[in-house]
Amino acid sequence: MGLEDLYRDILLDHYRSPRNRGPLEDASVRIHLHNALCGDEIELALKVQGDRIEQARFSGRGCSISQASASMLTEAVRGLTVEQARELLSRVARMVRGELPAEQAQLGELEALSGVSRFPVRVKCALLAWEALDKGLQQVEGPGPGAV
Repeated sequence: MGLEDLYRDILLDHYRSPRNRGPLEDASVRIHLHNALCGDEIELALKVQGDRIEQARFSGRGCSISQASASMLTEAVRGLTVEQARELLSRVARMVRGELPAEQAQLGELEALSGVSRFPVRVKCALLAWEALDKGLQQVEGPGPGAV
Protein backbone atom coordinates (compact mmCIF):
# COMPACT_ATOMS: atom_id res chain seq x y z
CA MET A 1 0.00 0.00 0.00
CA GLY A 2 1.40 3.35 -1.04
CA LEU A 3 1.17 6.62 0.82
CA GLU A 4 -1.55 7.90 -1.50
CA ASP A 5 -3.65 4.79 -0.77
CA LEU A 6 -3.14 5.28 2.95
CA TYR A 7 -4.23 8.92 2.72
CA ARG A 8 -7.31 7.94 0.71
CA ASP A 9 -8.18 5.28 3.32
CA ILE A 10 -7.83 7.82 6.16
CA LEU A 11 -10.14 10.28 4.39
CA LEU A 12 -12.70 7.58 3.61
CA ASP A 13 -12.63 6.34 7.19
CA HIS A 14 -13.33 9.84 8.55
CA TYR A 15 -16.09 10.34 5.98
CA ARG A 16 -17.79 7.00 6.66
CA SER A 17 -17.27 7.11 10.45
CA PRO A 18 -17.01 10.79 11.37
CA ARG A 19 -15.60 11.61 14.77
CA ASN A 20 -17.28 14.22 16.97
CA ARG A 21 -20.30 14.64 14.71
CA GLY A 22 -23.37 16.09 16.36
CA PRO A 23 -24.39 18.91 18.66
CA LEU A 24 -22.32 20.38 21.45
CA GLU A 25 -24.83 21.74 23.95
CA ASP A 26 -22.48 23.90 26.03
CA ALA A 27 -20.47 25.35 23.14
CA SER A 28 -18.64 28.64 23.65
CA VAL A 29 -18.69 29.33 19.92
CA ARG A 30 -20.75 28.13 16.96
CA ILE A 31 -19.80 28.97 13.39
CA HIS A 32 -21.88 28.02 10.36
CA LEU A 33 -20.30 28.26 6.91
CA HIS A 34 -21.61 27.42 3.47
CA ASN A 35 -19.55 26.89 0.32
CA ALA A 36 -21.71 28.46 -2.37
CA LEU A 37 -19.63 26.82 -5.12
CA CYS A 38 -20.56 23.26 -4.21
CA GLY A 39 -23.20 23.45 -1.47
CA ASP A 40 -21.06 22.05 1.38
CA GLU A 41 -22.17 23.22 4.83
CA ILE A 42 -20.37 22.99 8.14
CA GLU A 43 -21.35 24.05 11.61
CA LEU A 44 -18.41 23.92 13.98
CA ALA A 45 -18.99 24.15 17.72
CA LEU A 46 -16.14 24.72 20.17
CA LYS A 47 -16.09 24.59 23.94
CA VAL A 48 -13.25 26.78 25.15
CA GLN A 49 -12.17 27.04 28.81
CA GLY A 50 -9.62 29.77 29.43
CA ASP A 51 -7.41 29.57 26.37
CA ARG A 52 -7.82 25.82 25.77
CA ILE A 53 -10.20 24.05 23.37
CA GLU A 54 -11.86 21.41 25.53
CA GLN A 55 -14.18 20.00 22.88
CA ALA A 56 -14.96 20.42 19.19
CA ARG A 57 -17.91 18.97 17.32
CA PHE A 58 -19.36 19.51 13.87
CA SER A 59 -22.46 18.95 11.83
CA GLY A 60 -23.20 19.59 8.21
CA ARG A 61 -23.43 18.00 4.84
CA GLY A 62 -21.28 17.91 1.79
CA CYS A 63 -18.66 16.04 -0.12
CA SER A 64 -16.41 13.41 1.41
CA ILE A 65 -13.46 15.82 1.58
CA SER A 66 -15.29 18.54 3.51
CA GLN A 67 -16.85 16.08 5.95
CA ALA A 68 -13.64 14.10 6.50
CA SER A 69 -11.68 17.31 7.00
CA ALA A 70 -14.18 18.49 9.63
CA SER A 71 -13.95 15.17 11.45
CA MET A 72 -10.15 15.31 11.41
CA LEU A 73 -10.19 18.92 12.64
CA THR A 74 -12.31 18.09 15.68
CA GLU A 75 -9.85 15.42 16.76
CA ALA A 76 -6.78 17.55 16.07
CA VAL A 77 -7.78 20.67 18.02
CA ARG A 78 -9.12 19.08 21.20
CA GLY A 79 -6.82 20.00 24.07
CA LEU A 80 -4.91 22.65 22.15
CA THR A 81 -4.56 26.22 23.30
CA VAL A 82 -6.01 28.90 21.04
CA GLU A 83 -2.45 29.82 20.00
CA GLN A 84 -1.61 26.19 19.17
CA ALA A 85 -4.85 25.86 17.18
CA ARG A 86 -3.96 28.98 15.17
CA GLU A 87 -0.54 27.49 14.37
CA LEU A 88 -2.11 24.18 13.34
CA LEU A 89 -4.65 26.01 11.20
CA SER A 90 -1.89 27.89 9.40
CA ARG A 91 0.11 24.74 8.64
CA VAL A 92 -2.96 22.83 7.42
CA ALA A 93 -4.10 25.69 5.16
CA ARG A 94 -0.62 26.09 3.67
CA MET A 95 -0.32 22.33 3.08
CA VAL A 96 -3.75 22.02 1.46
CA ARG A 97 -2.96 24.94 -0.85
CA GLY A 98 0.33 23.29 -1.85
CA GLU A 99 2.48 25.97 -0.18
CA LEU A 100 3.94 23.58 2.41
CA PRO A 101 4.98 20.00 1.55
CA ALA A 102 3.26 17.41 3.74
CA GLU A 103 6.59 15.99 4.88
CA GLN A 104 7.54 19.41 6.25
CA ALA A 105 4.13 20.16 7.76
CA GLN A 106 4.51 17.43 10.39
CA LEU A 107 0.75 17.04 10.79
CA GLY A 108 0.36 13.29 11.24
CA GLU A 109 -3.00 12.02 10.04
CA LEU A 110 -3.92 15.50 8.75
CA GLU A 111 -1.32 15.00 6.02
CA ALA A 112 -3.99 12.89 4.28
CA LEU A 113 -5.45 16.24 3.15
CA SER A 114 -2.25 17.13 1.26
CA GLY A 115 -3.39 15.51 -1.99
CA VAL A 116 -6.19 18.06 -2.30
CA SER A 117 -3.61 20.62 -3.44
CA ARG A 118 -3.55 18.86 -6.83
CA PHE A 119 -7.24 19.71 -7.29
CA PRO A 120 -7.64 23.48 -6.82
CA VAL A 121 -11.44 23.30 -7.07
CA ARG A 122 -11.47 21.03 -3.97
CA VAL A 123 -9.22 23.20 -1.76
CA LYS A 124 -12.24 25.19 -0.54
CA CYS A 125 -13.96 21.90 0.39
CA ALA A 126 -11.00 20.75 2.47
CA LEU A 127 -10.60 24.13 4.17
CA LEU A 128 -14.26 24.90 4.94
CA ALA A 129 -14.12 23.52 8.50
CA TRP A 130 -10.71 25.15 9.03
CA GLU A 131 -12.15 28.49 7.92
CA ALA A 132 -14.90 27.96 10.51
CA LEU A 133 -12.19 27.26 13.10
CA ASP A 134 -10.45 30.53 12.18
CA LYS A 135 -13.70 32.48 12.64
CA GLY A 136 -14.38 30.68 15.92
CA LEU A 137 -10.92 31.47 17.24
CA GLN A 138 -11.42 35.10 16.30
CA GLN A 139 -14.59 35.16 18.41
CA VAL A 140 -12.79 33.61 21.37
CA GLU A 141 -9.65 35.69 21.19
CA GLY A 142 -10.50 38.66 19.02
CA PRO A 143 -9.36 39.25 15.45
CA GLY A 144 -6.08 37.57 14.65
CA PRO A 145 -4.00 37.23 11.53
CA GLY A 146 -6.68 35.26 9.65
CA ALA A 147 -4.83 32.12 8.62
CA VAL A 148 -7.30 30.71 6.10
